[in-house]
Amino acid sequence: MEERYDAEKIEKKWQEHWEDQKIFAVNEDAGQPKFYCLEMFPYPSGRIHMGHVRNYVIGDVITRYKKMKGFNVLHPMGWDAFGMPAENAAIKNKVHPSKWTFVNIEYMKGQLKKIGLVYDWDREVTTCKPDYYRWNQWFFIKMYERGLAYKKRSFVNWCPECETVLANEQVIDDGCWRCDTVVEQKELDQWFYRITDYAEELLKDADTLDGWPEKVVTMQRNWIGRSEGVEVDFDIEGTDKKIKIFTTRQDTLFGATFMSIAKIHPLVAELVQDQDVLKRIEALSDDPEEKEGVDTGFHAINPLTGESIPVYAANFVLMEYGTGAVMAVPAHDQRDFEFAKKYDIPIRVVVLPKDVKIVKAEDMECANEEYGILVNSGEYSGLSSNDAKEKIADYIENKNLGKRVVNYKLRDWGISRQRYWGTPIPMIYCESCGIVSVPEEQLPVELPMDAVLTGTGSSPLAGMDDFVKTKCPKCGGEAKRETDTMDTFVDSSWYFLRYCSPKSDDKPLDTAAVDHWMPVDQYIGGIEHAVLHLLYSRFFTKVIRDIGLISTDEPFKRLLTQGMVIKDGMKMSKSKGNVVDPDFLINKYGTDTVRIFCLFAAPPERDLEWSDKGVDGAYRFLKRIWAFAYNNKNLLNKEGNGDKDHSELS
Repeated sequence: MEERYDAEKIEKKWQEHWEDQKIFAVNEDAGQPKFYCLEMFPYPSGRIHMGHVRNYVIGDVITRYKKMKGFNVLHPMGWDAFGMPAENAAIKNKVHPSKWTFVNIEYMKGQLKKIGLVYDWDREVTTCKPDYYRWNQWFFIKMYERGLAYKKRSFVNWCPECETVLANEQVIDDGCWRCDTVVEQKELDQWFYRITDYAEELLKDADTLDGWPEKVVTMQRNWIGRSEGVEVDFDIEGTDKKIKIFTTRQDTLFGATFMSIAKIHPLVAELVQDQDVLKRIEALSDDPEEKEGVDTGFHAINPLTGESIPVYAANFVLMEYGTGAVMAVPAHDQRDFEFAKKYDIPIRVVVLPKDVKIVKAEDMECANEEYGILVNSGEYSGLSSNDAKEKIADYIENKNLGKRVVNYKLRDWGISRQRYWGTPIPMIYCESCGIVSVPEEQLPVELPMDAVLTGTGSSPLAGMDDFVKTKCPKCGGEAKRETDTMDTFVDSSWYFLRYCSPKSDDKPLDTAAVDHWMPVDQYIGGIEHAVLHLLYSRFFTKVIRDIGLISTDEPFKRLLTQGMVIKDGMKMSKSKGNVVDPDFLINKYGTDTVRIFCLFAAPPERDLEWSDKGVDGAYRFLKRIWAFAYNNKNLLNKEGNGDKDHSELS
């Protein structure tokens, strides 16, 4: 044992020992209790950052602890390797995204080893390899056969900067989740996964997620957004058309003084003849914070009162939510109240707070959104809101004006992307046979490696005749391939299952292996994935269960959402110029110093404020530990330890 603490020498020795001995290579062993520890796998962007380090060190410590406690621990690692950054880098640097990706993987893998992280590298998965994404395609076909994958023309979220479609979950505060650009609405033919078929089960099973942070569970519940109410048809005056609305507040129907519809609602194009009005509607702001509307000129008939009310095209009503139309009750909805004030629309009070005799609309400074006692509501006046809701719902159903429904805020998952670097969607278009899935024996449909990447917004695959032109699997006639690729969140929705049997080549998963290891006992990653990756993974797990490949209902038993690493009060990022390079720190102090600082500077679930002094302190602490061990190494000579080789200590 040397007197000086030489971090580089010590760490190199033990890292090589761990790798040579493959101490974390595991097999299914019924004789030991299993423990599956997993950190969210990284995108191979080129360098590990301090957020990665903190995440992976937490998982590494849990893994080592469980192994010392006698558990058979599965601790794998892989690469979330498809995605837009690789494609953009390829365009910028004139290099194929595959080359860019695999160079980055090699470098980052070396970094992970240098950090002292121990993984079962025999189970490594890389999502851009055909042996992985062929199973994305296999799952797509199975879901298509079950009606869970479908194509339709739809208004979708479009990021003009990324030049691709975004799922609803990828729109954060009206901006793109990746670049913050304001999202636009665009009508395209798109493929969807019918996640709404699992909405009730996803919501119900959220109650079983005892090992998850309550904040994440609440975010998922709110995103799924179950609500009980009624669908009601409003006739369009002078036509045979109807507007269907959904409301949870049918007790306020008598207070509806106008209707709001999305500016891209089909009825706008059908019924608005005035070109000036159409231009004004088209020019409405896409910023929903600035509530704007245009009177369409047509009217709807309130089915309870027979009253004719104006229909406005409004920028805050979205076609993809609900029916794309809203009955507006300004006295009892704040958004409607503000809109009515702005456009001088009548306000009618139909619900009073208990113990209040009268409220004049002209005296209101804001909407009263609380339940109360109905007034100005015909035969329902004097009833409580709850009683009136039931009686009005009965009336609507008895008169065939609508029906009771359970509605969800959750929308189906749009998975089509107009990019190259992703999983090709395995569908074929034949003029005779229609849409036909690629036969399983022809999977994978591989990405052509000679694609020309332009970043123009249309799929690069669409311009490749060698890829597009094919034969119909049914009739043998001329046909064309689908040229969109899958949302890369598909890749990460089941990778944790693939780790259980990564070399299975005749099916995506070995059922016995998956049933042995699943669910993941401890999952670690950022809270920003609460309604993206974490929700999609739960959905995929349930679908794969129903296909018959696995028996588990939920993928992750316990979830730790670690805090961010921040410096100067801001999250570390290149754009803010506050990034700390892990390689620099490791070269200066050694891996253990960085690990100890990450573990002790803040509780795992809290943000970690970067401190150079804290890193220095961790280094001094390790040197003191080393000095203590060196100065007391002769104690090992006592009590029968005299024959020990002290060099093994270092």
